[in-house]
Amino acid sequence: MELPPKRIPVGGQAVIEGVLMKGPEHWGLAVREPGGAICLKSWLGSDWLKGGFWKWPVVRGFATMVEMMRIGMRALSLSADISLGEEEKISPWEMVLSVGAALLGVVGIFLALPMFISEYITSHFALSHFGKNIVEGCLRGVIFVGYVAAISMWKDIARVFEYHGAEHKTINAYEHDAPLTPESVAHYSRIHRRCGTSFLLVVIVVSIIVFSLIGGGSVLWRVGSRVVLLPLVIGLSYEFIRGASNSETWGKYCIMPALSLQYITTREPSADQLEVAIAALDVALDPDKGNSD
Repeated sequence: MELPPKRIPVGGQAVIEGVLMKGPEHWGLAVREPGGAICLKSWLGSDWLKGGFWKWPVVRGFATMVEMMRIGMRALSLSADISLGEEEKISPWEMVLSVGAALLGVVGIFLALPMFISEYITSHFALSHFGKNIVEGCLRGVIFVGYVAAISMWKDIARVFEYHGAEHKTINAYEHDAPLTPESVAHYSRIHRRCGTSFLLVVIVVSIIVFSLIGGGSVLWRVGSRVVLLPLVIGLSYEFIRGASNSETWGKYCIMPALSLQYITTREPSADQLEVAIAALDVALDPDKGNSD
């Protein structure tokens, strides 16, 4: 009989040729070096999320997202340096430019573009304000899924998606008390309820509701209001995911449609990639096994 999952604070993300894991107190990073060895690094998590205002419902969702982005960029930079070798390190300036371009892309492609297309459709079909927001949200979802599907065909991104699958399999195995060996972990699902990919689809649905509550206005107002309200949308989505991931009744079925996207953003990993993901979780739970950073 399958053991019920353990509710423990473990999560992670895929990076370049590696996996980042979050344990109860520490972060653990494992990256495959060009020579084949696994480089391990660990560091203590931030204290600012542990109390006060930042633990309030909704607020904690946006705060967690900010922290994940900060740590995620740090881990991506480290993994790029390790996997590319000393001679091909990415400079801080190149990283800043990459992050800036990514943020502009998010605002332009996933916020502004669906809004302008929905305005055009609304003017031709005389849709209500709520109908316009449904169209905008659906367009945002289609653009997002299409974008993910397109980049998944890029060899380097497909490789990251394989490590993403390794991360999920490892967490699923750990939460079910299975032996943490590549042979054992390989039998577990690469789909996980707390995945950030599913979270982003929930964000799209919640945004339809939230953006429908504000009126129309100028282009600047409509774009600006979506940027300003994004923390609220993220916070509400986080609370939904949090509740759904802990529910074996309503949550299990409500989150199911969002989980389907993980079949695009994860791939079946190799035994070598599972070994890296296991090493990342191991060092997150026992930071003495990694180099403190």
